Amino acid sequence: MNPVKDVWNMVTMPLKALFVVGLCGVINYMTFSGTWWVKWVALGMGIATVVALGKGLRTLLLLGLIWWAGRAIYRKYGQAMRERFDAWVARTNPQWAQWRDVVDAVQTGTPATQPVRH
Repeated sequence: MNPVKDVWNMVTMPLKALFVVGLCGVINYMTFSGTWWVKWVALGMGIATVVALGKGLRTLLLLGLIWWAGRAIYRKYGQAMRERFDAWVARTNPQWAQWRDVVDAVQTGTPATQPVRH
């Protein structure tokens, strides 16, 4: 599951489907021999569009649920619990703690304490 790709496909797949079905419709019209085969292209692209929309909505729902749970936990336990969690992260995964310092520095506008190394 790639959340960015899922949301991107949710937005772009209907446009791709319109383009492909329209192009195939023009080709089918120009080479018409009694059969409208473009309906099968439309059916396939419709299925792909519905799947892309489903995956994108699932991703947005999951991200909303995570946001809501994080907000509820923060309201219940407050800043002290966040500081304890950040201290635990700094002890167990120092590389992630460096990223957290950079994010905090960007949010507050102060320089980070240590550069992040890749």
